[in-house]
Amino acid sequence: MRKVWSLFTAAVLLATLLFSTSGAFLIVDDPRPADLILVLAGETDRRPARALELQRAGQAPELFLDVPANAKIFDRQTIEIAQNYVNALPERDHIHVCPIFGLSTQAEAHDVAPCIANKTARRILLVTSDYHTRRALSIFKHELPNHEFSVAAASDPAQFGGKWWKHRQWAKVNFDEWLRLVWWQAVDRWRG
Repeated sequence: MRKVWSLFTAAVLLATLLFSTSGAFLIVDDPRPADLILVLAGETDRRPARALELQRAGQAPELFLDVPANAKIFDRQTIEIAQNYVNALPERDHIHVCPIFGLSTQAEAHDVAPCIANKTARRILLVTSDYHTRRALSIFKHELPNHEFSVAAASDPAQFGGKWWKHRQWAKVNFDEWLRLVWWQAVDRWRG
């Protein structure tokens, strides 16, 4: 009976440790100097701001902004909105809008390939939401193996934090991202 109790206690402690660190595990923030910065489609405030910060700090000379090609905000195409945003920036000559058609990070990796094909970019710095960094890095490394990738996390405390159990929204994002990460590792990466 004592052995069973010890095993149960060890299992509970291990589960608690894994559970409590699951949010922090999702976050990879390791930006390295690159040939270009690639801002993944999705959130449009923190990701571009983080990418511009990195570009201005000299992490990469070129910046690509992934934008859903078929999306609209009210009556305006998101591509048009993104291009207007870029045109207003002092770095506009070194920032490019890349149209994205797919609805997944894996599809986005394929959609971005033609945008960066004319660049002699071997090293690419991805910028995405903090909770999305581990999965995005894994997907881009797998789908575009001829490039070296690093990743920078764009944090939004309203959406996510490593101590996910402190806020309902963080818990929802943590659960959803873990589902996507497990699906990517178990299913999508093995599809031909």
